[in-house]
Amino acid sequence: MLILGRRVDHHGSADGELALPFEQRQKSRLRTRLSSGEEVGVFLDRGTILRGGDCLQGDDGRVVRVVAAEERLMAVRATNARLLARAAYHLGNRHTPVEVRENELAFAADHVLGEMLRGMGLQVEEVTAPFEPEAGAYAAGHHAHSADAKHAGVIHDFAQRASKPR
Repeated sequence: MLILGRRVDHHGSADGELALPFEQRQKSRLRTRLSSGEEVGVFLDRGTILRGGDCLQGDDGRVVRVVAAEERLMAVRATNARLLARAAYHLGNRHTPVEVRENELAFAADHVLGEMLRGMGLQVEEVTAPFEPEAGAYAAGHHAHSADAKHAGVIHDFAQRASKPR
């Protein structure tokens, strides 16, 4: 079994593809198969979220490109920006991972949330597409929206304080 244990920058052609839905791209330990059928084990640092296009290096040196698999989603559209912002608020209030797209929001298919949004006057339709939700305000890693931010997802940084005498 091929062991994939490290994310790498890779701009050439990959030796294989690993198509995963978002739920599986959040796992740090996973046993699955490449698109070719070869069995692989994924062993990454806890908290790692894989995105479509990320590359992982195997224990034998091969590079595998991650593909965001198509999955059942709900796409939400509104007649105005205020209504779409309300939808984003209510989905966020329920800690629902949301992908912000041009003039719409997408989230994993959930008929209860779909009915709630329809009741607010939003247009909701089920679609099949890759899902790349927002990383979140405190997300770390190279996909955070503000990787250059002072904390880049780290809430507490005690390293500097520990080295200074009081």
